[in-house]
Amino acid sequence: MTSSDADFQLHADSQLLRAARSWADMDPDPATSSALNELIALAEAGTPAARQQLQDSFSGPLQFGTAGLRAVLGPGPNRMNRVVVRRAAAGFARFLADAVGKTSPGTRPRAVVGFDARYNSDIFARESAAIFTAAGFETFLMPAALPTPLLAYAVRALECDGGVMVTASHNPPQDNGYKVYLGRHAVDESGRGAQIVAPYDALIAAEIDKVGPLDSIGLAEDGWTVLEPGITAEYEAAVAGLANEGLFPARDLKIVLTPMHGVGGDTAVAVLKSAGFTDVTLVSEQAVPDPDFPTVSFPNPEEPGALDLALAAAGEAGADIVLANDPDADRAAVAAKDPDTGAWRMLRGDEVGALLGAHVVARLAAANEETHDGVFANSIVSSRLLSRIAAAAGYAHEETLTGFKWISRVPGLLYGYEEALGYCVAPDLVRDKDGISAAVLIAELAAAAKADGKTIFDPLDELYLVHGLHASDQLSIRVADLGLLDAMMNRLRVSPPESFGGSAVESFIDLAEGSADLPPTDGLLYVTRDLTRVIIRPSGTEPKLKCYLEVIRSVGSAAELPDARTAARAALDQVLSDVREALGL
Repeated sequence: MTSSDADFQLHADSQLLRAARSWADMDPDPATSSALNELIALAEAGTPAARQQLQDSFSGPLQFGTAGLRAVLGPGPNRMNRVVVRRAAAGFARFLADAVGKTSPGTRPRAVVGFDARYNSDIFARESAAIFTAAGFETFLMPAALPTPLLAYAVRALECDGGVMVTASHNPPQDNGYKVYLGRHAVDESGRGAQIVAPYDALIAAEIDKVGPLDSIGLAEDGWTVLEPGITAEYEAAVAGLANEGLFPARDLKIVLTPMHGVGGDTAVAVLKSAGFTDVTLVSEQAVPDPDFPTVSFPNPEEPGALDLALAAAGEAGADIVLANDPDADRAAVAAKDPDTGAWRMLRGDEVGALLGAHVVARLAAANEETHDGVFANSIVSSRLLSRIAAAAGYAHEETLTGFKWISRVPGLLYGYEEALGYCVAPDLVRDKDGISAAVLIAELAAAAKADGKTIFDPLDELYLVHGLHASDQLSIRVADLGLLDAMMNRLRVSPPESFGGSAVESFIDLAEGSADLPPTDGLLYVTRDLTRVIIRPSGTEPKLKCYLEVIRSVGSAAELPDARTAARAALDQVLSDVREALGL
């Protein structure tokens, strides 16, 4: 290292330590302030790991986007902490005040804040409520740690202009997040009760950037309303009311349910029992909210091993199905015993998405809904099967960008889903994915199948006989350096694959260019001659490159299904191999 390099490093270290000391002095949280001072002392003593941690913590600020904020808890502008949350709340309040003032002058803005059971969620929520109140808002605070869908419900039910849910959903235990919703006077009808999309994220981020020193942010000592538990009862009654015993009377279903150490357990059990599904057993080891998520590596039903305890409990109880919610209960997973193998397995999100879509169609038909008004929708990375189900029933269908913030905004939405276990079965109640209302309709369709002497897999096979076997798979590549995501995407743009699974690419779309149907997004879409589809995109919430694969095989009869499944699996394996090769893995 040259002397000029050494001087530069000394200057950079001095600036870093100065910024860290300044943060520690103003931090209102004694825990993070103390942790930061310890880190500073270690860095000054020459500990490389401490210096690296300081650099990362102060490499921010944490960027506010369409997913709001989400990061590791800790001190510094690139972490989730009380300073970052206060600034976010103050900026969001300024945005809401301006938006309401423009559309409804003289109207007092109204906001509601919810929180899950992660570390500091209650503190972040309380301080947000105090900041909204100080800004002159009529402010509501949820009465306890409750599911995200309940907050989304409250935004509409209470006619709020904005909503905040403090949650990191299914992220690791060390994370937390700040999810933002708009409503009433702050957004047009299609977005009321939905998470934000562009350009609202940039507008809110700009207001956050304008927030002055921390001591300039007002916090009221009181004045907000802590909602009565009745808000939970209203949601539970509304969701339980979705079940239609007149059209689908069967209720003989033995359910094992896991909330995965999250906040959905009590609500889900209450809703299912109120809907008539009284035989519900909670997985005891995962029944109580626990921010450490001690029995799972990742608190995400999609992750390998996450459902092991639930599947073991189902085997012991002789259950018909397993239902699982992620920690904030906006997603739902389903497992059942596969009649082909005799083993329990989790259904893919696309399989559940198709089953629920067909069930919604059946409910509409049984209710003599003959107008065929309304739209079915799914994200572009989800299976094409729902579009065929909707078309056959005479309903319109739309594809959206990935994320429920887009699906929930589809005008006239009847039902929408994304393959990552997110389902919106009642958009008039919750304009977001809702793992609890989805669980009710999953139970309803599973009970109806059981009453007919079938398993939940039989109606899926019936869909394949009509529309073709749609088989999907994923490849997720986790990276330590986010720059690797850009490098892999650039490699594909420079050297596009010519075929997948032995079938020539006939259509290639760079989703970053946008189209008449979809706004621009970073992703690449390939469709081959035999209708194999491959979509590759960086994850919007995790340091991952995600590859979505789907093959379609025609099936003439039930007897052909086993061979079609084998052929589809072999095709997917070949496509997976081709994708890895194209990425240079």
